[in-house]
Amino acid sequence: MDPAPLTAKIIAAFPDMPAQLQTAARYVLESPDDVALLSMREQARRAGVQPATMTRLAKRLGLAGYDDIRDLYAQAIREGGLSFAGKAGAQVASQKAKGEQALAAEMVVSLTAQISRLGEPEALERLSRAATLLASAHRIYCLGLRSSHPVAWHMTYVLSLLGEKAVLLDAVAGVGADPIRMATDKDALFAVSVAPYTRATIDIARYARTQGIPIVAITDSAVSPLAQVARIAVLVSTEGPSFFHAITPAFVVGEILAALVAGQGGEASLQALRRTEDQLTAFNIHWSPQDDRRT
Repeated sequence: MDPAPLTAKIIAAFPDMPAQLQTAARYVLESPDDVALLSMREQARRAGVQPATMTRLAKRLGLAGYDDIRDLYAQAIREGGLSFAGKAGAQVASQKAKGEQALAAEMVVSLTAQISRLGEPEALERLSRAATLLASAHRIYCLGLRSSHPVAWHMTYVLSLLGEKAVLLDAVAGVGADPIRMATDKDALFAVSVAPYTRATIDIARYARTQGIPIVAITDSAVSPLAQVARIAVLVSTEGPSFFHAITPAFVVGEILAALVAGQGGEASLQALRRTEDQLTAFNIHWSPQDDRRT
């Protein structure tokens, strides 16, 4: 079964649809999960059309009623979720209908809203507690695979400037998870994963939980498999106009936590940073205007 059941049919029929049907069709393309989970009336409200328009859309697509559309998308979720390919079809249709600049603007608005929600009191409280847990750890084992890898890598890099506090659990040569065997309850695991969750990340986090290692997680749901084993889970949104889940909010959380952990290090962090700067200067790591004057 096509994981986004009606994408191809909607794209083919879209140019000849009346404006209201196009609005409803665009909603179906852009919000496939909502199609499966929300009532027709609620979907019509969110799409900005009358409920009867949703029914007319179904009939335009050769179905008896809108419940048939909902059933198709619900089945797709039961069979493993709506795929990147299915969501890409929705993006292609939206991009053609609205234009490149409109899609880019939607992405900017969406990401801005997601990042703004990190400033809400509950999110800030979680960030503060997560930073305190990480700052108190002897070592921080950082884990993020596939699209989540940049978050874990950046956390490791920033904390490496402060000394030997961070250990990256990478996937190179299949031995990346091995250092976790040395972790104790005095350490912490910083783990990142959003749907579709990377199996290895979940397996390593569950192992860490059995060893009594406290876990700080960045994930997208309070019921995600990573949140279920974490002592503190910082939740981020990943939805957006793109076919691919947004990773920017998770990256922002990682940057915030790295900064807060560094700040809690006090004088020790400052001394470590001075040693780092001395080494970078000795190896002439960073470009300066003097480089151009030498050539």
